[in-house]
Amino acid sequence: MSSNAFFSDLLTSISERGRTLLRRVGSPEAKPDGAELIGLCEALLSGRGEASGTAIAREILDRYHHLNEAERLSLFEALTRDFGPDREKLAKAVESWRTQPSDEDASELHFASEPRRQELIRRLNRAPGGTSDLVTMRADLLRLMKGHKELGALDRDVAHLLTSWFNRGFLVLRRIDWSTPANILEQIIRYEAVHEIRDWDDLRRRIDPIDRRCYAFFHPALVDEPLIFVEVALTESIPGAIAPLLAEDRQLVPTARARTAVFYSISNTQRGLGGISFGSFLIKQVVEELQRELPKLENFVTLSPVPGFMEWVKQADDVPITDDDRAVLQHLDTPDWFENPELAAQLRSVLEPLAAHYFLKARTPKGRLIDSVERFHIGNGARLERIDWLGDLSPKGLRESAGIMVNYLYRLEDIEKNHEAYANHGEIAASSAVKRLIKSEGRRLLDMRLS
Repeated sequence: MSSNAFFSDLLTSISERGRTLLRRVGSPEAKPDGAELIGLCEALLSGRGEASGTAIAREILDRYHHLNEAERLSLFEALTRDFGPDREKLAKAVESWRTQPSDEDASELHFASEPRRQELIRRLNRAPGGTSDLVTMRADLLRLMKGHKELGALDRDVAHLLTSWFNRGFLVLRRIDWSTPANILEQIIRYEAVHEIRDWDDLRRRIDPIDRRCYAFFHPALVDEPLIFVEVALTESIPGAIAPLLAEDRQLVPTARARTAVFYSISNTQRGLGGISFGSFLIKQVVEELQRELPKLENFVTLSPVPGFMEWVKQADDVPITDDDRAVLQHLDTPDWFENPELAAQLRSVLEPLAAHYFLKARTPKGRLIDSVERFHIGNGARLERIDWLGDLSPKGLRESAGIMVNYLYRLEDIEKNHEAYANHGEIAASSAVKRLIKSEGRRLLDMRLS
């Protein structure tokens, strides 16, 4: 931490000296528009001085924060349009490669094809606090891209560099507990994306007891900002519902009796790092950390939501469902249907097999697994272990998945095998219990068609 602070102070000192130098040579006053920023970007790319370059980079980032939405869009469009590769240099490199291909020519071609905006982004990153500002800037870019696909080229360049700067080698795993500084704990409350943390007491119940853990990845450039965090419950067996884990009056599990570590919530905190995955590294490192601390742990599982399931049931064209099934699903509109054993049993007979189909068979038009949570865990080498009926009876859980949750099992000796099977052949590792639900679905549909 102290070395990071020293380096940050050094950059700030260099930047301030550079600003003084810029004022001496008549640097223009700040103008609150994107056009002025383009001129500063060109100046940053053409300059060689360390102090002046750092100062210009800081000036660009400071002025960016004062732009409105339209001006930010205009800036991004200019960076996309005018800061691509040097075409003349690239044409010469292409011709040289065509004339007499060599490793040296290939290297020249590679560097000539790099857009100028990549070097611009690197130089912006040298400013004090530059990394954090660039992450924030990319969050704006991702939002604006929804209506302006031409910005995709700029985003690819920003994401390419952020992926390098935020690779696993730079990340630091830290445990979050009640002694963690309050500004970090506030972010845990704010960014919890799966099961809302209502207040400080709720947070303390999740991170302070002997059977609870919370871990986060940090980056040296964002010292007090967790990038991603995972909440863990230590239990005696694999749970099938979230409410008992979060209950205020639950019984604590002594660590000597704990045999299962449950990852029940994983949340990203930095919108600007979207698409740059840390989760797989986080889970694997937390598993190793827990095994060292508690060698008696046997199971490492998730208790995961299924946020897109009911939307798929209602709207997808490939749902294997009959008219009788749809009539049964009308009971979901009955208030507190889950408290009626007869209604719940009817709905379970339809929804559980559909859930198995959703996880094992359903695909997007591009052939990907539909469920983003499943893509994450299966892609990381987990096994689809169990479908949990009425696992989440919160209004959100009932609305999004009819209360269904799912356990993904991380067995260290199988992770690589499962990952390779999915990555190379699209095979989903699943327990026999889940596979049987698919078979029962087929038999049920066949019987209904024959009757």
